[in-house]
Amino acid sequence: MATLDIHKVGVIGAGQMGSGIAQVCAQAGMDVVLQDITQEKAEAGVAAVSSSLAKQVERQQIDEAARAAALARIKAATDYASFADCDLVIEAATENEELKRKIFSSVCASLRADAILATNTSSISITRLASVTDRAERFIGIHFMNPVPRMQLVELIRGIATEDSTFESSKALIARLGKVVTVAEDFPAFIVNRILLTMINEAVYTLYEGVGSVDAIDTAMRLGANHPMGPLQLADFIGLDTVLSVMQVLHEGLADSKYRPCPLLVKYVEAGWLGRKARRGFYDYRSGTPVPTR
Repeated sequence: MATLDIHKVGVIGAGQMGSGIAQVCAQAGMDVVLQDITQEKAEAGVAAVSSSLAKQVERQQIDEAARAAALARIKAATDYASFADCDLVIEAATENEELKRKIFSSVCASLRADAILATNTSSISITRLASVTDRAERFIGIHFMNPVPRMQLVELIRGIATEDSTFESSKALIARLGKVVTVAEDFPAFIVNRILLTMINEAVYTLYEGVGSVDAIDTAMRLGANHPMGPLQLADFIGLDTVLSVMQVLHEGLADSKYRPCPLLVKYVEAGWLGRKARRGFYDYRSGTPVPTR
């Protein structure tokens, strides 16, 4: 199969990750279709891009003309038929394998035969997701970091059937976005999240066992390890449901007790304390000033 020059990109899911992917592709000169299950959600994703671009103008990173041009390249959509002329479609839905498999088994009928299909999953097997499509050879993991416009790294993960042409086309896309590729093998959580979320889970165990408070743990890692934010603060930013989901994938996929999700993490998720997006997690954000919950 020949490599594919990517000029138009479809993005499934207009949340934080999807809108970020749409933004960087539009800023690199590509046309983008940003799709979600309702027009309201899709348009909210476009609005998030508009807000992000406006902040770049304020910081003098881009000018107003560049902002307007990038925004004009993004179209909101609610159906997969809108992807008919896309060269690449990237799924950026919630980190739930059943949902992703449903999306992939449905979207293929709307794609060109030569279109590449990718997933932004942070932990799930690329090979397993590819198996429900009609194009395992043209399926790949393209894992962006959050927030997408600011983070330089993209993990590129091949499934067992991914063709060289798919890999090279995807690698060229990432270079065009001005980002750096790291290649990971198709093992649970790949590189970044296997290391990062295991550290976060250990920080939750440290809290659970009473070794330190939320503030003590985060201060220790910020000042003692020179991390830009503490692990519990980072967990709130990522979303505790996402942290738990990745740890479950690691625990089930590698069958090693060191990846067992901390019971306190499970309890917080069951309570709906999912972090910043729920205004409560390891910190309470409801007053406007984050207050440790333990």
